[in-house]
Amino acid sequence: MSGNLIILQEAARLARLHRNVPISSQAECTYSGMEHLGGQMPERFETESRKLLGKLREAMAEDSAGQARLDRIVTLIAGSMKAEVCSIYLFRDAETLELCATEGLDQAAVHQTRMRLGEGLVGRVARTRKVVNSADAPSEQGFRYMPETREERYSSFCGVPIQRIGDTLGVLVVQSRDARQFTADEVYALEVVAMVLAEMTELGAFVGEGAALAAPHQRSAMIRGTIAQEGAAEGKVFLHEPRVLVTNPISDDPDKELTRLQEAIDTLRSSVDDMLSGNKALSGEQKQVLEAYRMFANSRSWKRRMEEDVKNGLSAEAAVEKEQSLARSRLTRSGDAYMRERLSDLDDLSNRLLRILTGQGKDTGAEMPDNPILVAKNIGPGELLDYGKKLRGIVLEEGSVGSHATIVARAWAIPLVISVKGVTSDALNGDTILVDGDQGLIHLRPDETVKSAFREKIAMQARAQERYASIRDLPATTKCGTTLRLEMNAGLIADLPSLVGSGAEGVGLFRTELQFLVRNQMPKRSELSALYSRVLKAAAGKRVAFRTLDIGSDKVLTYMKPNDEPNPAMGWRAIRVGLDKPGVLRMQLQALIRAANGGPLTVMFPFITLYEEFKQAKAEMDKALAREQRLGNPLPSSLEVGAMMETPSLAFAPDAFFEEVDFISIGGNDLKQFFFAADRENERVRKRYDTLSPPFLHFLQGVIARCERAGTKLSFCGEDAGRPVEALCFAALGIRSLSMRPASVGPVKHLLRRVDLTEVEAIIKDAIGNGASSVRRPVADWLAYQV
Repeated sequence: MSGNLIILQEAARLARLHRNVPISSQAECTYSGMEHLGGQMPERFETESRKLLGKLREAMAEDSAGQARLDRIVTLIAGSMKAEVCSIYLFRDAETLELCATEGLDQAAVHQTRMRLGEGLVGRVARTRKVVNSADAPSEQGFRYMPETREERYSSFCGVPIQRIGDTLGVLVVQSRDARQFTADEVYALEVVAMVLAEMTELGAFVGEGAALAAPHQRSAMIRGTIAQEGAAEGKVFLHEPRVLVTNPISDDPDKELTRLQEAIDTLRSSVDDMLSGNKALSGEQKQVLEAYRMFANSRSWKRRMEEDVKNGLSAEAAVEKEQSLARSRLTRSGDAYMRERLSDLDDLSNRLLRILTGQGKDTGAEMPDNPILVAKNIGPGELLDYGKKLRGIVLEEGSVGSHATIVARAWAIPLVISVKGVTSDALNGDTILVDGDQGLIHLRPDETVKSAFREKIAMQARAQERYASIRDLPATTKCGTTLRLEMNAGLIADLPSLVGSGAEGVGLFRTELQFLVRNQMPKRSELSALYSRVLKAAAGKRVAFRTLDIGSDKVLTYMKPNDEPNPAMGWRAIRVGLDKPGVLRMQLQALIRAANGGPLTVMFPFITLYEEFKQAKAEMDKALAREQRLGNPLPSSLEVGAMMETPSLAFAPDAFFEEVDFISIGGNDLKQFFFAADRENERVRKRYDTLSPPFLHFLQGVIARCERAGTKLSFCGEDAGRPVEALCFAALGIRSLSMRPASVGPVKHLLRRVDLTEVEAIIKDAIGNGASSVRRPVADWLAYQV
């Protein structure tokens, strides 16, 4: 996905937030808010901060060790600020700050004094990322006296966070005996110095002994995220968008830096203008929002603050990053949700400006390693597909369990962990990384002990796959003689070779929306027909169930007008879009009929909630068939038209629905979230509810009974179908067809062939009768003795 499209998506989101506010008012509110958040810039020319930065540059140029540099710096700052004390605290781990250098406190306390995040005034600065400036520090709430430092003589305290684009690295502190608040000019000077310290820390200028002075990006880290696709992989980090490094935070020539800054801002503004003038497909709403984005890029206050930073001794790049870090910190704390939402605007503008200044484009020339693990903040389907199947795994700082990236990762059967906080800041290209999709963990730069244990896990999985390969061509027949049909889910033509490798008997779900999502405009009927024809040919006669376009919710087409919906998952999506936009549905149905070319065809409609919706959708199929017949095109030799049950309401449809529909596919992922009223994107509630709880199983039993009475084929499709214990319980209830990711077919078949379903049914019945909140534990305990 291009940078322009990313901005268009953000623009659409902005419009949804403030649809009823005039565009100029939105911009004015944003700029006035940013001005307020940024504070007033003190106007001065030959400033103390500029003099201090000059001295810092000289100190940095000295050939000395990291500790010696820090010691020299605190002495310089204390002298410049006319303060008796200057101290630098850096994080030794994610929760602990350590005193790393001081002028004025007891030197014996260096590397001995430590405090937890939030502890004392220093911990408070680090936790809140907010300046603490007090004339009477001991009276401040949360003050902690540290006797080993002998700081009892000092009343005044000013602490400034050392931060870099959202990451807090430590705290810079000055103290004095006199009971006074430090002036705005002094605080500003400290913020400028803190920014330089952050950049130099990132570049490894203060490397020394101990955890707090360890070289950046070399410590081992275990970061917990959210499971989006199971599996395990070891590889090397490949960053989707490498961070821009500022190697020259201090300016030698302010006038030259001001010129560079102005030229870069002019280039940035021109690029935004080009986006507006060069994209004719913009809707009126998107164009309005891009106008607001352009006004943001033309913000005088943003430019003025950066110019002031340059005049006071920072390089153009450092000025951009300083304002990005400070504004980011303040926007995060803002009580205005709209202002917090503008973080993405701020980051995008700042990063674009930094790339212009440094010449570091997104393509840095870094070669993709042989075993790449893609690490990104987020990624669209088109960009992900461009990488191809060479990826071993994916790690996202954001993302969602229902996103396009998740769909692609499942199709490729590679692990994906999302919501991995801070990974794009910590990881560097080429770092060793372990992705544990089963636990939702990543290990960055792991030690040998962790690597050894992880490799054993991968080896065990490989041995299991070998066992599954031996039963690939055997039926999924249980000990009691019941045979289940195991199919696979797909969404790409590249998925189809897995039909043979996995042992799946067909494709129970082919997602057709990916072909719409990766494009910048609506695909043509001929293009879709050619694609579907290749899918059927690759399936080599095996059944393929095509699901019609399922967009909306978290799947948004950039070329369709966005909708302002408070809850998209329950809004205008899937078949609702198809029935309201029948032209798109008809085009797709015609493409499917032509792709069948006289052979069998299976189609199912997504998100059917009422019998009436199915009748309307079926009528569109009838119209498409009649049209193709009039045109003389061959009709399918056999046609199955089904519905996906993704809401509980369809289970209570009239008997006529169950008699008319050819088959029903239970869409477990959506059905479960609506059944339990638990958003599957919300980790707080998603894991509270178990698929194998009696209420959900009773519901499934009701659906099974109705399908049996009507003679309607029933299958279960989704993540739970590919989990062996869940699949076993569904089979015991009476479901005879399951559709899952290709990699799950082997494990599910392996278990089914080793059990007697009548015994499992009895275990479930007893557990429910005894009041169990879930049958998972009783079934698992029984399995432990059986297999």
